[in-house]
Amino acid sequence: MFEAVSENGIAAQAVNKGALSLTLWNPRDFTEDRHRSVDDRPYGGGAGMVMKPEPLARALDAARARGENDQPVIYLSPQGERLDQRLLAELAALPALILLAGRYEGIDQRIVESRVQREISIGDYVLAGGELAAMVLIEGMARLLPGVLGNAQSARQDSFSDYDSDSGSQPKPLLDCPHYTRPEIFEGRAVPSVLMSGDHAAIRRWRTMQALGRTDQRRPDLLAGRELSREQTDLLKAYQWEQDHE
Repeated sequence: MFEAVSENGIAAQAVNKGALSLTLWNPRDFTEDRHRSVDDRPYGGGAGMVMKPEPLARALDAARARGENDQPVIYLSPQGERLDQRLLAELAALPALILLAGRYEGIDQRIVESRVQREISIGDYVLAGGELAAMVLIEGMARLLPGVLGNAQSARQDSFSDYDSDSGSQPKPLLDCPHYTRPEIFEGRAVPSVLMSGDHAAIRRWRTMQALGRTDQRRPDLLAGRELSREQTDLLKAYQWEQDHE
């Protein structure tokens, strides 16, 4: 499953450049019965199966013993804190970490209590297992590692990143602005003239205006309680005026 990220896309580039290394540990390799059982019925009854503590404990201990740093163990769980761009940046700055992907109804709570330092969720929904969630986290971190992207500014201008980069402030959660490439006209739709003007200050203002406007339209919760600068306030008003007079 993890070849999807280790051999493709940005994460593969990070691996090839030596910015990211990925080691996989299969809990079945740490079982002691002939069936290599990693799950069992839950105490107290109920549907589904629960991952057993012994194989997980051995796998996690082996993974931790291999590392040179005190890597935090992160359990991908619907009960965890919500993954966002700020959290990705925080995790990408760590030298190493261990991701624990559960299956079935989850893992024995005693593993969470004894070996997990943090629980992270990628959203308010349930998957068959934590592997896809782990891959989302890996992909998101990989593009933030130094030297991975051809243009480091790409990561800074994504949705939920900081458009007011000159301020030196922490990343602000804004949606991304629209992007265009050649041809100049496609099916009668032209690229906004400002993007071809060569006026970098005007282009920056246009992109900031679009980011603010899109965020206001699609994710107003991200602007709630946010203190905008005078320029940002004016740009947002200009965007709203344009939308009202189209």
